[in-house]
Amino acid sequence: MLSKKTIFLIKMGSMLLLIAYATVALPQPVDNKAIGQMITRFKDDQRGPYKDIRWFCIDGTFRIPQERCPEPSPQRARYKDEVVALSKTNGIYLGQILSSTPQNDFWDVENSHSRLKQYQLEKYIRSVDDGWILRKGQYYRGALQAEDEENWGFHFFSAMLEKDQNIKQNYFLLREATRDIPHQGDENRAQTIRSMSLVISDSYPAFMNARIKIHGQPDVSDIDLVQAFKKQHIAKITPELNAQFDELIKEMSIHYQPVQASSFGKYTKKLPKESTMRLNIDKFITTLYSQTPGLGRITSIAERLYQLRNETLTLKTGSARLALFDISILLERILLQDLQQWRPNNIRELIQVSQILGMALTGAGYIESWEWDAIKADLAPPTANEISIDVLNTYLDRSRSLVEWATGMVRATYQPTISLFAGFEPLAHGFIDDRIRLSLLLPIGNYVGMQGEFFAQSAGLSNSVMKIADQGHVRGLNPGYAKGELVVLDDPEEVEVVASKIYLFDRPPSDLKPVAGIATVTEGNAVSHVQLLARNLGIPNAIISRQNLESMKKYSGQEVFYAVSNAGTVIMKPVSEMTTTEKQLFAVKQRVEERIEVPVGEIQLGRTEIINLKEVRSKDSGKLCGPKAANLGQLKAMFPDHVVDGMVIPFGIFLEHMKQKMPNRNSSYWDYLNAIFAEARSMNNSGQSQDQVERYTLAELTKLREAIKSIEFLPGFSSALEKNFQTILGKPLGQVPVFLRSDTNMEDLKDFSGAGLNLTVFNALSKDKILQGIRDVWASPYTERSYKWRQNYLLNPENVYPSILIIPSVDVDYSGVLITKGIISNNSNDLTIAFSRGAGGAVDGQAAESYLLKSGGSRQLLSPAREPTFNRLPTTGGTQKNQAYFDQPVLNETNLTAIIEMAGEVKSILPKTPGVGSKGPFDVELGFKSDKLWLFQVRPFVENKKALSSEYLQSISPSINRKKLVALSTLLP
Repeated sequence: MLSKKTIFLIKMGSMLLLIAYATVALPQPVDNKAIGQMITRFKDDQRGPYKDIRWFCIDGTFRIPQERCPEPSPQRARYKDEVVALSKTNGIYLGQILSSTPQNDFWDVENSHSRLKQYQLEKYIRSVDDGWILRKGQYYRGALQAEDEENWGFHFFSAMLEKDQNIKQNYFLLREATRDIPHQGDENRAQTIRSMSLVISDSYPAFMNARIKIHGQPDVSDIDLVQAFKKQHIAKITPELNAQFDELIKEMSIHYQPVQASSFGKYTKKLPKESTMRLNIDKFITTLYSQTPGLGRITSIAERLYQLRNETLTLKTGSARLALFDISILLERILLQDLQQWRPNNIRELIQVSQILGMALTGAGYIESWEWDAIKADLAPPTANEISIDVLNTYLDRSRSLVEWATGMVRATYQPTISLFAGFEPLAHGFIDDRIRLSLLLPIGNYVGMQGEFFAQSAGLSNSVMKIADQGHVRGLNPGYAKGELVVLDDPEEVEVVASKIYLFDRPPSDLKPVAGIATVTEGNAVSHVQLLARNLGIPNAIISRQNLESMKKYSGQEVFYAVSNAGTVIMKPVSEMTTTEKQLFAVKQRVEERIEVPVGEIQLGRTEIINLKEVRSKDSGKLCGPKAANLGQLKAMFPDHVVDGMVIPFGIFLEHMKQKMPNRNSSYWDYLNAIFAEARSMNNSGQSQDQVERYTLAELTKLREAIKSIEFLPGFSSALEKNFQTILGKPLGQVPVFLRSDTNMEDLKDFSGAGLNLTVFNALSKDKILQGIRDVWASPYTERSYKWRQNYLLNPENVYPSILIIPSVDVDYSGVLITKGIISNNSNDLTIAFSRGAGGAVDGQAAESYLLKSGGSRQLLSPAREPTFNRLPTTGGTQKNQAYFDQPVLNETNLTAIIEMAGEVKSILPKTPGVGSKGPFDVELGFKSDKLWLFQVRPFVENKKALSSEYLQSISPSINRKKLVALSTLLP
């Protein structure tokens, strides 16, 4: 029998083995630099990412090529060990061989189908970078077998498409995947042509203009263009380039051949014999080829694309559904060919084609069916012979919405995968642009640009943005003006922003620090924290197209003047072209810049106990606590069933802790804080530059912030917190997850919003995390971002006091923001709402589901949600990322009715409530859990009155005669 000592040693040994095993079994992710070096090695490796070729025997063994398996078995490559390791540590799959991949692993539901998207992305990168990791490995004979890959692709789609839910939730992704995953012997020649022209122009720069034409306005004339170019340059090009030109011309000649009716046969035969659907499609194809290309045939194809999508689920087998997808892709190709040969003659046709292509975009999956139902009535062509400028503007606005929603679908589907690859392969950034330009989005984008130019001309409006093309896509959001260096970025995370510069982003980052001006390809949503702060500070902000962003890259680094008018017109030009009036704007601005003082006359710093949320009201804002807690306490009294219980750590407790001696200093935290700003004022008065003052202040605030994060709690504070958790929240500290929200006395002042500047700790559960969260929230007003935003307005930044609102987490199904005013309509009787799935929705610049709810009862979908993931709040604390699908709206009719009713009460009661200090409009944060409405915050909605009333901005906002009539028969130039 073993002794106790021996048993103990055995147990300890087992534990050590388990620890050692865990250490070995959990390797660390590889950093991007190392992955980049791996890619470089693969490019020069004759085998690329592959180790060797083997027969894969049915019994699970491998055999070298010279020794076949006893039974017929597939032959293919095995991955290098480092490729396998990278897939496990980073979730990055290089050189994927489909036939060796289990279908469900490739579908990769848990990671938002990342493996499938990586396959598509790598295929694109290989096409534009001479094979990329297969630069030499593409000639590695036997690495994969084309027939095996096609067979696998067919069975993969047949299996995935058999499930209704996959089609409902992933229609766009699955349809796009049929372009890239071999399954019927088809090729994506449009992408091949774009890739080949890119490779040629990189080797021979003189081809650049031809490449731009091929990428931007592709049509059959490109064949003559390339042939003429080759003939003109034949004496200068190398034999290798000459062969590339010949291959490009060959691919273009095949691609631009009219699609033959017989091409549909191999797909229609997969449909059930004698079925009504098969007969109808055969009849449609026969009719289609009897029609002359033009608007009538374009309409027929668009209608059929839409119908095919609606009919997909009526088929029962995955193979039949795959046939419909392939027919849809082929019809889209014909539609693109027809659109390349057709041009609208007049305004009626220009308006009409938006509705037609909106239907086609829905059929192709870029727009969800419910989204099309919400907008199609707005795009119905007019029956009259004339329409007003106002109506023309509505058509333009809704047509732009189609383009924005559809491009948003591409971005939401692929951006996370692009971000994964972009850290080690910048070429990944080109994927979305390539995808868009190969699709129906290119022609509809061109038509919307034409609409924008015609509207501007008819209304007397004109953008003037660095003389770029397609300025009809540019649309101002926030009025304001700025001067500074222009910075154009694909990825907002690529650079640390500087306050004096003007930035053009693909999308605004949620934690944007103050800048001179911004323009973005995607708006995010009009009521995010970034947008609200931009409106508040009068920062010019505009929407541009992806093509505009590309066109502006050549001006990055130049000093420019940038202005957005009250009417949404946009000016951007080199500073050398500024008028005398524009130069004077900045001289005047320096003299009349007004700052406000944080009011501290009524602050009650003697209250040093934790307060029940039920006890505070709006009148306590700026006295005991900030407006978040004060106004939520007011809402709790008004709507007790729609506001959670909670507690408030008032200003006095913060100050009490700050008066402790700071470690390694001869002063308290509070004295150190005041000394920082005293020294900053002294530096200002002595003539030191603003940059010097800012560098000093931020460096000192960093030291203070880090010290506060480790501050000792005063005796009795922790026990008091535990007592209040039990009495107010009904459970001990550590058993109920909570939000800790920073709530300062600088927020929601008369002329400053302060939205989202300071820290919110999400869903903290453990005692340690909650206690540390309190320290972190106290420290958050001294971050660089918070300081930089508020320094524009505050005279006494040292008197910023944070209180903390602690409320239990509500794991809402969706959440967002309500503004009790129509932002785009500028009507105080309308409402603006923006919601995203999960917690923390809409406020962080998310592409949220947004509506204008009009006072008459109608509503307008401004944008659908386009966030690929959302946060849930598990009872175990922290956040959990979930995949979002777009096939259903975020808000239902019950929710919209509840929001309208709640808004009515807020607008009626709050302005009369003591301490609110505002007649509205109001900014309300709220959410829904099982259709029950929960209120989380209310604050005044603050806009920059100076920007709205600036004489200069008025002067560049031409007066529009909205009743002026335009004949729809007006010919286009």
